[in-house]
Amino acid sequence: MQCPYCAHEENKVIDTRESAESIRRRRQCGKCGKRYTTYERIAQTGLMVIKQDGRREALDRQKLLGGIVKACAKRPVSMQAIEGIVDDIEMELHALGKSEVDSQKIGQMVMERLRVLDDVAYVRFASVYRRFADLDSLASEIQRLKERKQREAEERLQVKMAL
Repeated sequence: MQCPYCAHEENKVIDTRESAESIRRRRQCGKCGKRYTTYERIAQTGLMVIKQDGRREALDRQKLLGGIVKACAKRPVSMQAIEGIVDDIEMELHALGKSEVDSQKIGQMVMERLRVLDDVAYVRFASVYRRFADLDSLASEIQRLKERKQREAEERLQVKMAL
């Protein structure tokens, strides 16, 4: 492992923390003394994504992460929350036990999580994913989002009142 600051090869692990999907290690460079964090993930079997035009390509975590980051740009969404979404989607896809998955399925999974996380990020992602033809189709999606949020708020209120 090279130090990202000075490219020195020798380092020591200061702290290790495990989670369900990765191992986080805090490291300290043996030369410059600076600390940095590395993440180790279990290598999953290759998962192929079937694109809308029928092409197949390997699931690319960075591409998925990049799309969500763009949707969340200049929004109060932490990088940790975004990476959590990507981790969650990857685990769910691998749990399906299939070697191929439609890109539409992945898009739906992203939209479900963004809808809960941030309304604006959801609309941004949906506008690219669903390729809205005009302003009216975008406005109707926003209206559906508002109605869903209202229903969910009413359901939460009913649950609180039942307690």
